[in-house]
Amino acid sequence: MTTSPPAVRHGVQTPRVATYPPAVSSAAPEFIDLAASAGLILDPWQQFVLTHGLGEREGGTQASFKNSVWVPRQNGKGGIIEALELGWLFLTKERLILHSAHEYKTAQEGFLRIKELVQNTPDLDRRVNRYWQANGEQGIELTRAAGGGRLRFLARSQGSGRGFSGDKNVMDEAQAITAEQMAAQLPTMAARPDPQLWFFGTPPLTPDAWCYGLREDGEAGVDPRMMHMDWGTDLDPTDPEHRKAAARDVDLWYRCNPSMGRRMSEEFVRGESLPSGLGEKFMVERLGGWLPRVADGAAGPLAPEAWEALADPASRRSGDVAFAVDITPSRDFASIAMYGLREDGLGHAELVDRRPGTDWLVDRLVQLRERHKPVAIGLDAKGPAGSLLVELSKRGIEAPDDPEHPERGQLALPLAQDVAASCGQLVDAVKQSTLRHIGQDAVVAAIRGAKTRPLGDAWAWGRRISTVDISPLVAVTLARWAYEARAHLVTADYDVMDSVF
Repeated sequence: MTTSPPAVRHGVQTPRVATYPPAVSSAAPEFIDLAASAGLILDPWQQFVLTHGLGEREGGTQASFKNSVWVPRQNGKGGIIEALELGWLFLTKERLILHSAHEYKTAQEGFLRIKELVQNTPDLDRRVNRYWQANGEQGIELTRAAGGGRLRFLARSQGSGRGFSGDKNVMDEAQAITAEQMAAQLPTMAARPDPQLWFFGTPPLTPDAWCYGLREDGEAGVDPRMMHMDWGTDLDPTDPEHRKAAARDVDLWYRCNPSMGRRMSEEFVRGESLPSGLGEKFMVERLGGWLPRVADGAAGPLAPEAWEALADPASRRSGDVAFAVDITPSRDFASIAMYGLREDGLGHAELVDRRPGTDWLVDRLVQLRERHKPVAIGLDAKGPAGSLLVELSKRGIEAPDDPEHPERGQLALPLAQDVAASCGQLVDAVKQSTLRHIGQDAVVAAIRGAKTRPLGDAWAWGRRISTVDISPLVAVTLARWAYEARAHLVTADYDVMDSVF
C-alpha cells in the first residue's frame, strides 16, 4: 500500500478585484508560448492577467488602454512584465516600448532580467541589433529585418515624466507615480495607434498618492477601456483589530499572495507576520492593504483658510530670528523662510526669498547670517537641501560640534522625530492663532497643494507627492522649529525689524 504525498497548497490564482472590458479574442496564448520558449514559465495567475490585459476587440485593436495590476511584492509581477515585453518586441513588433520605474535600480534590474532571457534564447538573440546601457538608460534594439523595435528602460525620478511615452508602456512601481508625470504622459499617447499603459505596483505608503484615483476607477468599472486587478486585502491597515486578525489569518495570506506555495513559503510569511518581522507593515507589504484614502481637495492638516485668517500685512518680528531653507525634489526652486516673535509675543513667520535653482542659496544664507546673526539656520539634512552642507561648511555655516551647546548662526539639523514634531507644532500654532504672517501668495499656494507622508506614528510634509512647490511651507515649518529649538539663545535687546530682507 502506498500513500500519496500531502498536496502543496498554492495561493489563490484569481484576484479579489477583477474588472476588464469584454474581448472577442486575446493575444495572450502567443505571448505565453513565446515566454515559455525563452524559459519563462508563467503561473496560472500571471496567465490570467495577460489573457484579459491582451484582450482584443473586433478589428484586432486592444480592448483595454489602461491595465492596472496590484499584487504584494515577490509574487512574480516581473514575469508578467517580461512576457509582455518579449511579445511586444518579437511578436507584435512594436516600434517603441518604454519600461519606467520610480528608481533607477528597479529599471536596471528589469533590463538585466529580460536581457538574460533574450541572450539565453538563440532564436531571439540573433534578432537583436544591440543592447545598450549608458547615461542612466538601458535598452534593446532589434535589427531592421526583425522590425527594428526598441525597448527602453528609464527611471521616472530623473524627470517629471516627459519623454516616458511609447507605443506600449510599462510603469513599474506605480505607487510612486505623480499627477505631474501622468499629465505629461497621457496627452503624448493620443496620436499613437492602439497604445497601452500597464501599471504594476503595491499599495502606497501615503494615503494621497495619485494611484488611489487609478484604483477607484478600476474598482468602480467606470472606464470601459480599463483592466484592474488587485490581490490585496480590503481590510484597513490603520485598524489595530484588523492588523491582529490579518496576522493570524493564514487563509487570507493565500488569498493575497498567488505565488505562496511556489515562490514563497507559508513558513516565511508566518515570520513576516510577527512583531519582529514586518510588524504593523505586514498588511500593506505582504497582504496588499491600502491605507484609507485622503481624497484630492480634502482638507489637509493645515487649512488654507485658517492660515489666511492670520494674515497681518503690518506684522513685524521684534528681536531674534531663525532662518530655514528648503529645496524642491527636482531642484527647480528653493525657498528661505524666517521665524521670530513680535512685540506682542505672537510668532511672526515669513518667506524671505524664493527663486529658481539652487546656485544662489549659499551666498544668500551667508548674507542673512552676517546681517541678522540668527539663533539658528534650519535645514533638513535628509531632504534635498542636505546637498548644501559641504558648501555651507566651507563658508563657515555648520552644525555645532556640541549639539547641547550650539552657537548663534550655526545649523539646526532636525532628526526624523523633529521633522514630524515641527509639522505638528506649526499646525497647532495656526489652530491656536499664536502666530501671524504678512500674507504671501507662495506660502498659501504651498499650503493648498501640500500632501503629507507618514513618518513613524506621525506625519511630515510630502515633497515628492505634493502637487505644487511646497518649499515655502517646509521652510516656514523648519524656521519655527529652529527658533524654538534654540530659544535659550534668544535675547530681548533688538529693535523691531522691517520684513524686507
